[in-house]
Amino acid sequence: MPEQAQHPSGRLGRVLVTGGAGFIGSHLVDRLLARGDEVVVVDDLSTGVRTNLPGSHPRLAFVHADLRAWLDAGAGEAGEFGEIYHMAAAVGVELIIADPIGSIETNTEQTSALLQYASSGVAGQPTVLVASSSEVYGKSERVPFNEDDDVVYGPTTATRWSYACSKALDEYLALAHHRARGLGVIVVRLFNTVGPRQIGRYGMVLPRFVSAAMAGEPLRVFGDGAQVRCFCDARDVARALIDLVGTPEARGSIYNVGSESDISIIDLARRVVNVLGSTSSIELVPYDDAYGPGFEDLRRRVPDLSRLRRTIDFRPEHDLESTILAVAEAMGQAGLSR
Repeated sequence: MPEQAQHPSGRLGRVLVTGGAGFIGSHLVDRLLARGDEVVVVDDLSTGVRTNLPGSHPRLAFVHADLRAWLDAGAGEAGEFGEIYHMAAAVGVELIIADPIGSIETNTEQTSALLQYASSGVAGQPTVLVASSSEVYGKSERVPFNEDDDVVYGPTTATRWSYACSKALDEYLALAHHRARGLGVIVVRLFNTVGPRQIGRYGMVLPRFVSAAMAGEPLRVFGDGAQVRCFCDARDVARALIDLVGTPEARGSIYNVGSESDISIIDLARRVVNVLGSTSSIELVPYDDAYGPGFEDLRRRVPDLSRLRRTIDFRPEHDLESTILAVAEAMGQAGLSR
């Protein structure tokens, strides 16, 4: 069993991050390492990138594996953890539509396996954070979204809603493990997280816009562009997740995590063009052309953060302009290959 690092507070300073080579997960790993933790990352690199993590770090162990297979094989005798951050998931609307079976199975089966592992006693008595999504709210028209609101989904014939249902099932599983087995679970619904290391390959809007603007190509806005979203920098999100896990009263609850500053997608495109000084035009693309016939989207997605702010001191430090510049800088360093 690995040596058990201890925090000055006396708690176990070993942390497991699933999906830790991904966009949000890697920012989380950065903060955990800076805090002094020993971090184990398990990632199959299906959407994550190994270079998102330090190439060599004395307190970082990287495991390239499918999470469920790693758990079924005994988790490599990983030892006990004080905290587990379950960030592994299928992400992006385009990926969900292109591979609905894989996306549903990834979200539900891996979460189930992780929760069984965490509650078995093999990993000690960790606090477990399960990353869910604002997609869980479906197409509810209530604004802002509150954690106790009813959810509204379209028909099962509309693939668009399979992701929302799979993440809702993850939440049910997590809370059931908390109630039935005493597992210290926290569920977070992430709202449009953006920032450096995010890629546009699976439809993520900001990196798509930034990449196009840097290349002088048209920024493709799906639909009429009037749909409203709230964007929060991943570096702020990572800090909020760690603070929640460190707050005992957060266990057994669901939290919206994001920003309350809303902007329409077409205004986001204009902001990117202006901030980067680009000559790119903006092009409206019908949903049918972007995703196929019958695609449904939400007009407004705005979180109610009152529960989060009652629990932790959360104030985003990065505004949208600085995030756009950080995304562009990261893409420039990567030669726009990501």
